[in-house]
Amino acid sequence: MILMIDNSYEAVMSRKNEIMKKSVGVDYQKYEIHGIAFDYEKMLSDSGYPIEKIRQIQLETGVGNTQLVELKNINRLIKKISPKGKGARIYVKDEATNPSGSFKDRRASVSVYRAKELGFKGVIAATSGNYGAAVASQAAKKGLKSIIVQECYDSRGVGQPEILEKQRACEAYGAEVLQLSVGPELFYYFLRLLEDTGYFNASLYTPFGIAGVETLGYEIAEQSIRQFGRYPDAVAITHAGGGNLTGTARGLKKAGAKDTKIIGVSVDLKGLHMASDRDFNKKSFTTGHTGFGVPFAVFPDRADVPRNAARSLRYMDRYILVTQGEVFYVTEMLANMEGLLRGPAGNTSLAGAIALATEMNEDQIIVVNETEYTGAGKLPSAQLTFARHNGIEIRTGDPLKEDIPGKNIVIPSSPGLMGFTEYPLQSIRKSYLKQAVNKYGTKDFSDIELEFISEDINIGVEKVKEYLKEIAL
Repeated sequence: MILMIDNSYEAVMSRKNEIMKKSVGVDYQKYEIHGIAFDYEKMLSDSGYPIEKIRQIQLETGVGNTQLVELKNINRLIKKISPKGKGARIYVKDEATNPSGSFKDRRASVSVYRAKELGFKGVIAATSGNYGAAVASQAAKKGLKSIIVQECYDSRGVGQPEILEKQRACEAYGAEVLQLSVGPELFYYFLRLLEDTGYFNASLYTPFGIAGVETLGYEIAEQSIRQFGRYPDAVAITHAGGGNLTGTARGLKKAGAKDTKIIGVSVDLKGLHMASDRDFNKKSFTTGHTGFGVPFAVFPDRADVPRNAARSLRYMDRYILVTQGEVFYVTEMLANMEGLLRGPAGNTSLAGAIALATEMNEDQIIVVNETEYTGAGKLPSAQLTFARHNGIEIRTGDPLKEDIPGKNIVIPSSPGLMGFTEYPLQSIRKSYLKQAVNKYGTKDFSDIELEFISEDINIGVEKVKEYLKEIAL
């Protein structure tokens, strides 16, 4: 007798936890404590590897040990546009020299290693970005199959040049690429593929992925001590789903850089709905923007695993926003002044770092934790041409005053107009609590839950209770 499996949307979604458990090799249930609370550190400890083991894993596939580069010409420019006594120096961790051209190789290396260790024949990742290329590259090195699922097109069948560039990279490394239009079907097809193939879920949000990024923070700390005799005052990190920030911050702390400020930086795309077909091609960045940065900060467990290992509010000291035009401007600045053709996602944090540097003391140091490779579809010329075709006005001016996401892209008319908008962490923490109250239907969390929330958003228990009183059921 042949058993028929119900593959309707409702049936597949009802099986998601079972599918995830089989495809990741992690029994998330064993870490559950009560309600919102789970044992985060035990989950990472049990499911990851010691940092020296991870470095060995990455060394075997040519990942990591990237250079920490001082931006000497840009630093001279910063001194000129800064008030007297200000103008911190900027260094960048040149992650574009990893095998597939981004820090995502660090995440992929550990996930693919784990898949091979557990006997899986292939790996699957749902991503529109660099991670797909990283997974495909690492899978090729380990002799595994790879499937990449991309959210790529709007309802007209029009895809962004940056996403199409990454599709070509994934296919070049031998991956099978499944491209979908924007909408909820992405997760459904992802689950179907995991169930049908029996492949490993190389999710961005597993403990393996976060553990892989910890070496990035660890290397920054080690290299800083060697190159300028102390840890950096701040590390600027492009913030999207939170894995980059979480892993880098954890690695810095493990290496001893406990006082280094962790600054998340996103492109401000307020007003654009990321799941909207109408808005999908109105944005000119596919990651590193507020459409990922804010939702994943306020509700980390929206991820494709039961419990997300990327939890940025635990580690973030500040969250600042830059504009699209500033990132395009900095991409050309980096190429023209430093001879480094990189971007655009890594240049989001660089744009923020340049603005921050003008306010910091001249003896301070900021590290930008990553660069990424660029290509035909990722260059400013391709992105801006695509924007014009979608009715976006491109002009020079003052981006902080004139930029309207979905309407225009304003390129700074001078470097002195580089700036940022502070996104209050208090607002994000309150939004986290609102999400928790809505999800669990109560404000009366147990002492254990309150302690977990306190750690998850990095404020005291009494402040958590104070904020909860402000929320209406």
